[in-house]
Amino acid sequence: MVGCRFAGMRVAVSCRSTGAPICAYRLVMSAADAKSRILVVDDDRRLCGFLSKFFTSEGYVTAAAHDGRAMRRALADMPFDLIILDLTFPAGEDGITLARNLRLQYDLPLIMLSGKNTTIDKVVCLEMGADDYVTKPFEPRELLARIRTVLRRFGNRATAADPAAPGASQVMSFAGWRLDPARYRLSSPGGEEVKLTSQEFQLLAALVSRRGRILSREQILDIVANRDWTPYDRSIDVLVGKIRRKLSDDARDTQFIKTIRGVGYMFTAPPDA
Repeated sequence: MVGCRFAGMRVAVSCRSTGAPICAYRLVMSAADAKSRILVVDDDRRLCGFLSKFFTSEGYVTAAAHDGRAMRRALADMPFDLIILDLTFPAGEDGITLARNLRLQYDLPLIMLSGKNTTIDKVVCLEMGADDYVTKPFEPRELLARIRTVLRRFGNRATAADPAAPGASQVMSFAGWRLDPARYRLSSPGGEEVKLTSQEFQLLAALVSRRGRILSREQILDIVANRDWTPYDRSIDVLVGKIRRKLSDDARDTQFIKTIRGVGYMFTAPPDA
């Protein structure tokens, strides 16, 4: 059990998984002028729900993810200003692994949560790059104060609204090309239909709808194939190569899809006016 105190009352929250299917992630929107976007990553759904309601009541936009895959999907879909990450998970990647991977790709404030109060755990997390370490049980308002302190320390957080990825029915265009998700169709600047496999289309749509954002191979596999990634999995690289050929995307010339060495890919072509 995790104990939290709220409005002077102690709230007990179960740490055990409910056994329900893991959804991608849950987004709770507050007022349009929310101060920051917070992603809570914890397998305890009740705790995530409690924190989401609390942070939303304080004017934040809050999303909850319950494992590494859901976390990567959430980060691919929208930008966040701070991540709260649990140290332990019952299965899959642990908090240390997730935090280490986060630090390789994102420059975001990170607060670790844990039921462990040992010095070694705190030292490992802080040396790995966490900005703070909060032990369960905790006072929600103390956690909120730590969040505000970390955000002030981090500075220059994103303030402009960044819309989520376009909906499935929105036609996307670039350099004369037209990508129509509703009709599963890619048209060349000359109007000819270019045949794509299902995975090629999904991958291209994922990149174009998130243009300007770096997507790791893990994130792309989560979006396109809905499966786990291994360090030796190069299926995404093969698909990117096929798409580039069909787009006549010469890396020395047009370079619609840019390779970010050691990280993943980014779609760089601006939308047509």
